Amino acid sequence: MLGHGAGGGVESPDLVGAAEAAHEAGLSVALVEQPYRVAGRRSPAPANQLDAAWVAVIEQLDFGGVPLLTGGRSAGARVACRTAADVGAVAVLCLAFPVHPPGKPEKSRLEELDAVQVPTLVVQGESDPFGNPPPGPNRTVVRIPGTHSLRSSGTVAAAVSDWLETGVW
Repeated sequence: MLGHGAGGGVESPDLVGAAEAAHEAGLSVALVEQPYRVAGRRSPAPANQLDAAWVAVIEQLDFGGVPLLTGGRSAGARVACRTAADVGAVAVLCLAFPVHPPGKPEKSRLEELDAVQVPTLVVQGESDPFGNPPPGPNRTVVRIPGTHSLRSSGTVAAAVSDWLETGVW
């Protein structure tokens, strides 16, 4: 299951690349559009509402015992991290995880990423103004050319494919 960022939808190039890599690995992918986007609003809902909507979608899907990998880009990655334990995710994929607001490293969101206890892949632009997270326990960080937008679906797909092939999840 993959979610979008605050300012865009599920058609972003990095989500498309990640979904393609998952399909090629034989996985099914659900791309989830948050309710504020469905309603046509551009500003995201508060974190607790985003998390509740995400969990509600997962609860409505029948996975038939298949392991659940969750993830997303930017704000969607944060949602996946905050809810990973609650939904029983076996792994988390973070595309362009926003470590801090641009120019404000003192407002770190790293604790959300650090709280994830399952294998995690972070694909991050080398010049992301939202920061670059360090590798950590159960966390692989792949830096690719680019900024926060991660416009190269092929480069993202390659990083995700390589990680999926390791079977760490």
